[in-house]
This record gives sequence, C-alpha cells and structure tokens, in this order.
Amino acid sequence: MSSPRPPSPARLVVGLFTAERELLHEAAMALSELFGPLDAASPWFSFHHTSYYEREFGSPLFRRLMAFKRLADQGELCDIKLATNEVEKKFLRPEGSRRLNLDPGLLTPERFVLATGKNYVHRVYLAKGIYADLTLVYRRGVYEPLEWTYPDYAEACVRDFLLQLRRGLLAARKTEKSENGPFKPEAEEALGNGRERT
Repeated sequence: MSSPRPPSPARLVVGLFTAERELLHEAAMALSELFGPLDAASPWFSFHHTSYYEREFGSPLFRRLMAFKRLADQGELCDIKLATNEVEKKFLRPEGSRRLNLDPGLLTPERFVLATGKNYVHRVYLAKGIYADLTLVYRRGVYEPLEWTYPDYAEACVRDFLLQLRRGLLAARKTEKSENGPFKPEAEEALGNGRERT
C-alpha cells in the first residue's frame, strides 16, 4: 500500500495569447498581484496553428509564456484556473468578447499540465468544473508532446523554454520552500485595486 504524501511544489506557468500585444504589461501586473513576481517570460511566439480564435480575438495572434518565482502547490491548479478566468474578464470588450486568453499550467520535472474547463478523453477532473490536461511529459532529456498536445505547445521553441524553466525549478525547490505561501482564491479581490485600463 502506498502512503499519500504531499507533492513537491511546481512552477506556475501562464500562457497568454492575444492579437493586442500591448495588453501584456497590464495582464502581467494583474497576474503578479495574484501569484507573486514574475521569474521569466518567453519571447513572443506566432499563434498560427488554428484560425478558430480569430473571430473573437482578431489576427494575427501571438503567444507568450510567463513563469512565476513563487512555487505553487499542485493541489491549487483548479483555483489558479478560476482566478485567471477572472483576470480575463477584466479585459473583455463591451460586447463581451475576449481580448486575451490565459492558460495556466504547472511545470514539474516530470510533466507539464494545463488547466481547462473542457472535458476530453485524456483529461482528469479536478473540481469546480476544471480538468487537468497532461500536455507534455519529460523523457530522454526533453519535454515530449503527446498525441493530444496542442500544436503550439508541441513546438520546439515552447518546449525549449519550458526546459529552461525545469532547470530553474530543480534549483528553486532546494532554496524556496520556506518562501512559498499557499495561493489564496480570495486574492482575486486584489485585482480591483490595481491600475485601471486606459
């Protein structure tokens, strides 16, 4: 019989895609109020594998990944996704369409897992309408895509960035354990105290 143990903390990574790259700074500030300071950010990547989102967001679309310094409890992924949904709502157009999309995920040395509100055969239900999507697995020195991995996350440039984060995560686990506080869902209220959009 295996004895349950708390999992090691993970690196929180939030993927953002938008047609309005000027929104990045304000979105990053809003996320930092929830999750703490940024640790790293990827370059902009072209989001070109599907035209599905262009009607809502416009085009061309671009993606960028942001990683946060404070490590996350893996059991908090559901609440993290609900919090990023609230951040998205701060950027809605007057008619209700979105201007940006946020994909939170947890990076561990073994895998990269995204949170989603959509069910599918490979997704495991967490709670509150949120599922865990096993997106990448670490094998043979790289993060490898799976048959269902979103094409943009399967790109080498994205996986290389996550591999860099993995190296930092292994070091951070040794030094930051005492600094990691639990994510508080009620911290969403802090978004109302930030800068108003112009």
